Amino acid sequence: MTDCGAVSDRLGEIKTMGYFRNNVEQAAGYTPGFQPKATDVVKLNTNENPYPPSPQVMKILAEVKPEQLRRYPDPTATVFREAAAEIHGVSPDNILCCNGGDELLAMAIRAFCDERRPLAYPVPTYTLYPVLARLQPCEAIEVPFDAEFNLPAKLATTGAALTIVCNPNAPTGSLIRADELASLAAEIKGVLLIDEAYADFAEWNCVPLIKDFPNVIILRTLSKGYSLAGLRFGYAIASKGLIDGLLKVKDSYNVDALSIALATAAITDQSYFRANVEKIKSARRTLTEQLRGLGFAVRDSHSNFVFAQVRNGSAAPIQEELARRNIFVRYWNQPGIADKLRISVGTPEQNEKLIAALREILVK
Repeated sequence: MTDCGAVSDRLGEIKTMGYFRNNVEQAAGYTPGFQPKATDVVKLNTNENPYPPSPQVMKILAEVKPEQLRRYPDPTATVFREAAAEIHGVSPDNILCCNGGDELLAMAIRAFCDERRPLAYPVPTYTLYPVLARLQPCEAIEVPFDAEFNLPAKLATTGAALTIVCNPNAPTGSLIRADELASLAAEIKGVLLIDEAYADFAEWNCVPLIKDFPNVIILRTLSKGYSLAGLRFGYAIASKGLIDGLLKVKDSYNVDALSIALATAAITDQSYFRANVEKIKSARRTLTEQLRGLGFAVRDSHSNFVFAQVRNGSAAPIQEELARRNIFVRYWNQPGIADKLRISVGTPEQNEKLIAALREILVK
């Protein structure tokens, strides 16, 4: 009699080499931030908004009708595009909705890049960019920031088909002026995608550039400023020509009916959104001062997180000690940033727990 368990174990040992394209076999997938299952933790590692979504979002959620789930959604999310267009002062034809900002990144690389059409971006930055390049596949040209995280001049000379600049940048929180990015858009021959996932917390944004530069795409998300990271909803703002091209590579129904309704409710409640953003900015200032008082070197941040450099050595031991206390922050063992922690701005109460724990850890 065949031992099904043994057969299953045996099949599990069989290598899958040959099923996937070589670049997929060889690629290391993206590693998302740790998501603890427990809820009684201080979670400051993935830049979620510490405040709940707009009450209007919860109202729409409570009123969901079965018919909304039975039918396919609007493939272009018209109601959201109209609402977002009014807020940004553009046409609905300048908006394309996507399943989180990450989908837009994948769509753009799929649309513009191949083995002869490279991707370029400054580093350090969002670590999903090189993963998507390897999966395409296309060459990824990484241009280092200087010590002050200024826009590298060499970025304009890469010859890339697609250049991505995260602004404000992750994980540094630094912000490049809009006129500098306008100059970059004018110099390059390819497309410039400005990843504004964190722009809700900055002093300016680059949305006006799409009116002057047909090669500029702005990425926006509802994950950060609108407290909807669990919804997975983002959008592009660009010239109609770029939007029309991206529609060709978009999945047919890439955002669902509930997401469209909830995202529209969130973005139309601008007073609630602005109030939460101001609370986070205020907490960011306080947290920065407290961390500096503990001896961390902390640059002024233009996002909903701070980037804190330890006094000496690696930041890993501090991150590990915090995790033992159920306080989670982000650490990367990478050249140039291994001595730093990225800390999401929480509520004042969460931030105080972090600071109290750091005081205990640093005196050991």
